[in-house]
Amino acid sequence: MEQYDFSRIEQKWQRIWEEKGVFRAQRDPRRKFYCLEMFPYPSGKIHMGHVRNYTIGDVYSRYKSLCGYNVLHPMGFDAFGQPAENAAIKNGTKPDVWTYKCIEEMRVELKKMGFSYDWQREVATCDSSYYRWNQWIFLKMLEKGLAYKKASPVNWCPSCATTLANEEVIDGGCWRCHSPVEQRRLEQWYLKITQYQERLLEDLKKLEHWPEKVRAMQENWLGKSEGTEIYFREKNNGSVITVFTTRPDTIFGATYLVMAPEHPLLPEIIKGRPQENKVKEFISGAGARRKASSLSEPGKEGIFTGAYAVNPVNSESVPIWTADYVLTGYGTGAVMAVPTHDQRDFLFAKEHNLPLRIVIQSAGEPGRVAEQMAEAYEDEDNGILVNSGDFDGLPAGEAREKISVWMEKEGMGRKVTCWRLRDWLISRQRYWGTPIPVIYCRDCGIVPVPYEHLPVELPDDAPFTGEGGSPLGKVAEFVETVCPKCSGKARRETDTMATFFDSSWYFLRYCSPGEISAPFNGADAAYWMPVDQYIGGIEHAILHLLYSRFFTKFFSDLGMLKLEEPFNCLLTQGMVLKDGEVMSKSRGNIVDPDSMIRRYGADTLRLFILFAAPPETELEWDERGLEGAHRFLNRVWRIKDNLVPSSPESLLRAMHRMVKKVTDEAENFKFNTAIAAMMEFVNAVYQSGADREVYSVLLRLLAPFVPHFCEELWEETGHKETIFVSGWPSYDPEMLRESTLTVVVQVNSRVRSKLRVPADINEEELKRLARFDEQVLPWLAGKNIKNVIVVPGKLINIVTV
Repeated sequence: MEQYDFSRIEQKWQRIWEEKGVFRAQRDPRRKFYCLEMFPYPSGKIHMGHVRNYTIGDVYSRYKSLCGYNVLHPMGFDAFGQPAENAAIKNGTKPDVWTYKCIEEMRVELKKMGFSYDWQREVATCDSSYYRWNQWIFLKMLEKGLAYKKASPVNWCPSCATTLANEEVIDGGCWRCHSPVEQRRLEQWYLKITQYQERLLEDLKKLEHWPEKVRAMQENWLGKSEGTEIYFREKNNGSVITVFTTRPDTIFGATYLVMAPEHPLLPEIIKGRPQENKVKEFISGAGARRKASSLSEPGKEGIFTGAYAVNPVNSESVPIWTADYVLTGYGTGAVMAVPTHDQRDFLFAKEHNLPLRIVIQSAGEPGRVAEQMAEAYEDEDNGILVNSGDFDGLPAGEAREKISVWMEKEGMGRKVTCWRLRDWLISRQRYWGTPIPVIYCRDCGIVPVPYEHLPVELPDDAPFTGEGGSPLGKVAEFVETVCPKCSGKARRETDTMATFFDSSWYFLRYCSPGEISAPFNGADAAYWMPVDQYIGGIEHAILHLLYSRFFTKFFSDLGMLKLEEPFNCLLTQGMVLKDGEVMSKSRGNIVDPDSMIRRYGADTLRLFILFAAPPETELEWDERGLEGAHRFLNRVWRIKDNLVPSSPESLLRAMHRMVKKVTDEAENFKFNTAIAAMMEFVNAVYQSGADREVYSVLLRLLAPFVPHFCEELWEETGHKETIFVSGWPSYDPEMLRESTLTVVVQVNSRVRSKLRVPADINEEELKRLARFDEQVLPWLAGKNIKNVIVVPGKLINIVTV
């Protein structure tokens, strides 16, 4: 039995596609379609997660191309980052050598999968031709007041020896290496993303084709809250400790105050107190504790600072604690604790034996006793204030407004809108990133590098020791320079940019990768943007997507774009599992895509990946599925040797139903059910035989899924051009209708027979056939027919007396 030679066929068509430039995109009058998968970090080997992500995008791109769209489908490499420096330290290899070697290896593997990328548009963010535009963008932001430097507490990863943005701290650990994050105070560069927070929130409403979960995650990260800032004062020195609350109606119930371990006032408050050393020790361990508590339950760890604060509404002294459950990333980094009306405060108070005071009771119910409470009473709408001075008896909702107005009038606080979002820290103390284009002059201060001097390139001779601080600072030839303003001695900035900067606009560079006068060509971006379909992992729902939206709005403000949002539709694909666990080297459950390609071929791997599960869900690896996919392709292959002169009408009707099904499912990323429809049709072909025209329709439908395979069969059946210019098959709605149908015949509501009749049979003829059917006649003998009820297309009921 003939088997198709997948190795020869796949190499052949990959060569032909490249030589003929089949997937090169150019502007033309057709309707455009920009399909993009999130580009990879070049680690040297693609994994099954890559295979799944890029196969999904490739099928959709090829499908849209067959539908007549002018498709842009590019690929590149997110090439800056810590792993290259780690490799330099470990192996004595320069980061650029290691990175470009990895890029070459990954490019080879991606081409083996047959992905329809326009490789002429490839970008690598570590190329100076790319990162010069990072520097250009930074300088534009500096001009507009969006880039600034300030000293502040920062998240520091001791393992990576660099700072981290708030978004890069996940459960108290580094997003990259998961080491506990520490706090340090450094001069750092920030981008004022908070200037765009209202637009970033409001425009989420426009993203109708994004998963609701992703929009909710971004909304939560932006974290807009209407509330009140209240001014407590430290009892001894009178320093103001501002707290933020959405529940000012509970202010009379505050029994302690809690500051985040990272709060900038905390060192001043504990200075010279007996508790100082213990509090400092507690502060230094906050990151590790938060990481550990995230694996079980919210932490209740905290420590008394020895200091007290004065509640402005009643002049009571309340103890000041610091605790892990309060974060600097939201509000003011300090909260008033009302344990009877906030469950988090309640649990902490119980753990540390702190006092409770009820200030809201349920309307119409017996009053609660604080000492008997098993949980906090948190009803925001139905409670009545008690123990709250002049505000006793007010409903909680009304009290919130009145207390806020009163405190603002008396100078105790103010109504505010609070955001969780903080400005974006972009400084990194490492080598393998974009140098920040700033010069420090003793006389002129901070001086931007002139645009004509870009790019500021990375030096080749930086030392890699693994010690803290940027390697750039150890290269005198890089650091020592002259001031562009006064020509005096000056030094360069030695920090580099966070790699999220690189990926926040790469989709625009694909529109015109060779542009030398700007980050992208305006006319090209106007034609190709926005990205019509973006595909990537849910893990990028906040960081990358939020920053990309920010950059797009910035470019719009510069007049470089006429759109506000970069990605029209978003698909977040599920992970690939093996034995119920995510594939990883540490678990030892990695399946190498290259080995599967050698054994089964890229098309079989693609087909299995697409058929095993819908794109949004997790996919469980099972090699038996590969074997099944391979058998199916061989069945399709053998049809070419058994074509018939003319297909029967039943198969033609089945073909039109298949075309509709596959079209509907492919359009909505339901690739598994589209493949199932084609498998069902192949079964029908083996029963009745297919002619050349029917076979060509099958191949055109199957082509986006298994492109090499279908190209070869297309050529073998006499076609000269690539199958991807043949057009997507259409279906005839008339052929979707069944030519015959089955009608149930009942006598006095009991089934007595079934008739196979023409679909367009008239009612009188149907009645006649039913009355004289051999299985019905005995039930009508000697009876009078009182009525005949017809349900068109389904049944006929003969009523007798």
